[in-house]
Amino acid sequence: MKIEKSTKILESEISQTELARINTMTMTEVTEDDVFTFKAILCDNQVDRDNEAFSDETLKQLADLFVGKPVIKDHQPSSDNQIARIYRTEVTQGRLIAYCYMMRTAGNADLIKEIQGGIKKEGSVGCVINARTCSICGADLTKSHCRHIPGKTYQGQLCYGILSDAKDAYEFSLVAVPAQRNAGISKSFNTEPQKADEIRIRSRIAGLHVKIGGNFDE
Repeated sequence: MKIEKSTKILESEISQTELARINTMTMTEVTEDDVFTFKAILCDNQVDRDNEAFSDETLKQLADLFVGKPVIKDHQPSSDNQIARIYRTEVTQGRLIAYCYMMRTAGNADLIKEIQGGIKKEGSVGCVINARTCSICGADLTKSHCRHIPGKTYQGQLCYGILSDAKDAYEFSLVAVPAQRNAGISKSFNTEPQKADEIRIRSRIAGLHVKIGGNFDE
């Protein structure tokens, strides 16, 4: 899905409620001075440029799957490249939002400044879903095609593929690419016969909503 979302940087002190949630992920208790927090819109329920959309139920499934997942850089899944962790998620107004924290260290001070300054504001997420159905007739598009053409309108109803039945959420990565008008999700089918019904989705999200601690409802 090719989308672009505005970036909004907010600064305030982290609330005790958020800090308590973060501490459920840590081995030793951390304080507000120890962590830098940010949030990101991972995906939403809008029809994308590929004429596909996540169902509301799928967003809820992905919300559960993304909790506890690490945040890495440039799709390099090594322990040294892990920079943050998703400590909670929520679905609001058709958007899946991830709340992340990272430890303040001398090694990531520049990265934090780049996030705050809007330099690092693109990200990418990956997940696996099992179903894609036609919004008009309900045909399972992972197994066969129907007569309806995505993007066309039938009796006033837009045809698009409904993405549902989330199986896994496996990646949230900060990527060093410029913001593009067509930044977004690319999708491809798994070609392994036993997994032919799985749709792998990688989402380029433009706009990490960043703040130092605090009330994320602002």
